Amino acid sequence: MSYRDATRSAEERAELLLRQMTAEEKVGQLIQPFGWQAYEHRDGKIKLADSFKEQVARGGVGALYGTLRADPWTGVTLDTGLSPEEGAEAVNEIQRYAIENSRLGIPLLIGEECSHGHMAIGGTVFPVPLLIGSSWNAELYREMCRAVAIETRAQGGAVTYSPVLDVVRDPRWGRTEECFGEDPYLIGRMAVAAVEGMQGERLDSEDSVAVTLKHYVGYGSSEGGRNAGPVHMGWRELLEVDLHPFRLAVEAGAASVMPAYNEIDGVPCTVNKKLLDDILVGEWGFDGMIVTDCGAIDMLAAGHDVAEDGMEAAVRSLEAGIDMEMSGVMFGKYLLGALKAGKLNEEALDRAVLRVLKLKFRLGLFEKPYADAKRAREVIGSEEHRKLARRLAAEGAVLLKNEAAALPLAKDSCGRIAVIGPNADNGYNQLGDYTSPQPAGRVATVLAGIRAKFADEPDRVLYAPGCRIRGDDREGFPAALAAAEQADTVVMVVGGSSARDFGEGTIDLRTGASLVTGDSWNDMDCGEGIDRLSLRLSGVQLELIQEVRKLGKKLIVVYINGRPIAEPWIDEHADAILEAWYPGQEGGHAVADLLFGDANPSGRLSLSIPKRVGQLPVYYNGKRSRGKRYLEDDSRPRYPFGFGLSYTSYRYDNLTVSPGIIPPNGEATVTVDVTNEGGVAGAEVVQLYVSDKASAYTRPKRELKGFRKVELAPGETRTVSFKVGPAELEYVGEGYRRVVEPGAFRILVGGSSEATLAAELAVKEEGRA
Repeated sequence: MSYRDATRSAEERAELLLRQMTAEEKVGQLIQPFGWQAYEHRDGKIKLADSFKEQVARGGVGALYGTLRADPWTGVTLDTGLSPEEGAEAVNEIQRYAIENSRLGIPLLIGEECSHGHMAIGGTVFPVPLLIGSSWNAELYREMCRAVAIETRAQGGAVTYSPVLDVVRDPRWGRTEECFGEDPYLIGRMAVAAVEGMQGERLDSEDSVAVTLKHYVGYGSSEGGRNAGPVHMGWRELLEVDLHPFRLAVEAGAASVMPAYNEIDGVPCTVNKKLLDDILVGEWGFDGMIVTDCGAIDMLAAGHDVAEDGMEAAVRSLEAGIDMEMSGVMFGKYLLGALKAGKLNEEALDRAVLRVLKLKFRLGLFEKPYADAKRAREVIGSEEHRKLARRLAAEGAVLLKNEAAALPLAKDSCGRIAVIGPNADNGYNQLGDYTSPQPAGRVATVLAGIRAKFADEPDRVLYAPGCRIRGDDREGFPAALAAAEQADTVVMVVGGSSARDFGEGTIDLRTGASLVTGDSWNDMDCGEGIDRLSLRLSGVQLELIQEVRKLGKKLIVVYINGRPIAEPWIDEHADAILEAWYPGQEGGHAVADLLFGDANPSGRLSLSIPKRVGQLPVYYNGKRSRGKRYLEDDSRPRYPFGFGLSYTSYRYDNLTVSPGIIPPNGEATVTVDVTNEGGVAGAEVVQLYVSDKASAYTRPKRELKGFRKVELAPGETRTVSFKVGPAELEYVGEGYRRVVEPGAFRILVGGSSEATLAAELAVKEEGRA
């Protein structure tokens, strides 16, 4: 019997191969060094690094992380990086060397970052997950995931470190942009879409990549919104909320999971056997690979301080359920020595190696280890994918305010438009974190999108940056005010930035021109490791808006940012507010489509926005006992979860629940009529919430349990239906088991979490009155 027999199962082949491996080769399979360090790109040629060759010779490479990743962290630039075709060829050369120069010819697992597009030069940059969550369109996200998988696998990438399934509890957290929002049900729907879209019908397809669910678990509930901080959460809440999206994704067939950096109740997730072994593997039946985040094992001995030294940290991680270490430093340094010294259980080592090998067999890497460079050139950054990015950006933008129908703007009668603000024409600022370098003109900014609407009348569009995201430089105020003075309508494009320093200088605040200096300027106020005390606009942006407002012009505010903004003055004084999040490379066109009515806003908030930061937490599904007000104000958010305006209006009628009484394992059908009462077509997000009137353990006041995005023509009525059964009514009860308790439930349907159209549903044991 041979492990090369493709007619055998992945499990059988992995076991056959394991029997032939030395201890050094086994440990090597669990190590994932940084891929961009495996080669050099000079004068258009690829040269493999000697250090990589030496590691292969020792049997010490099982995977590579970020082989094609390009950004300031890796140091890979547009000049030193690889085109889509070159990237595929480079991965092939790396893969070929690993196969041909190792005893057993085991292919490498190439893992890439793909949160909102493959993080390689040329890859389509889609909107960030926070915007995708706000689209409430899981089907469209599934389509995006197929596109990302196609682009990634075309270059040889076989595993993606996405989706991020963290439930956001404090939006001051810098990684809020990487998450879908605050609700486990919504996140769960997106999680399943990601698994289905990325992995396709078969992992060994040329259009499929294995997903890695992260960060398992509780990462979005850190103390004070500080990245990787401790998580203070009861076991029941953990099961009901943070673990819920992961469970659904595992049930959908997710191939890989990444534990979070944080600790829960004193136990770091990296060594939490209850989470990794008991729940993930034991209860859920997960049989994929578990890979650490970068540096997570190091933290055990230098951060969490639950291990005496690196060897103990490495051994404890492996024996807790970890299979592979991103970066590979600790496993590579200590595991072999620990095994020889009798400090490492060899069964744990074999278990980890089996999981890694099985995933490689499932991906078909032994039969098809090489990418098609020609196909990479054809599919990466394709026109089809750019159109999809534009549609997603439009669907996920949320219209927060529209006083006196200030929007949409009428091109023929809106007069001259001044586009002002630091995010009006800064492409990197609208892409979000985990983004590769972009060639000039690749990103459509809001200014570019608006100018495209007036291509035949360019003089009608004025521009001035006014200020930067950060800092107190007001040098650009006079030019911005002069532009606003000449205009009839002002579009202020402000917000935040998750852009790393790509070495492209800054802008001249007086002219708006690019300015290359010897000094670097970093406007970054969001992204990984960038947590804030406040949700206010950084720098002097608010002051600039206030000065412009004094001119009395129509004021449209467009936010481009990675976390909610709480600015009461803008909420009160702007004529319209459009929350565009980080809308990706086609975001400027999408924003312009929305501003001028070529697209009707259909995004709805996937997290609540407070009036001010002192209200946090404000997530909608808190417990009934959380209280209603502070001394200074009530505790209600400025904009609730699920909220979003449209250029039309929708009416809800005829809510019915049938049957009105069901047994605990029964199912009822909820129907409601939704009518477009306005004069333009639109898409409404019909949201269903469930409220358990009384329960043995405390419950949230209401919980999202269904949604559907429906398109409606003017005057059209559609009947929307939902099924409500055990999955929608259960909670974690006695003994931490999911149960549907008999009793009364309230079913609420509407256009936000403040839905008021309600009907009753009773759950009764059969045979009882």
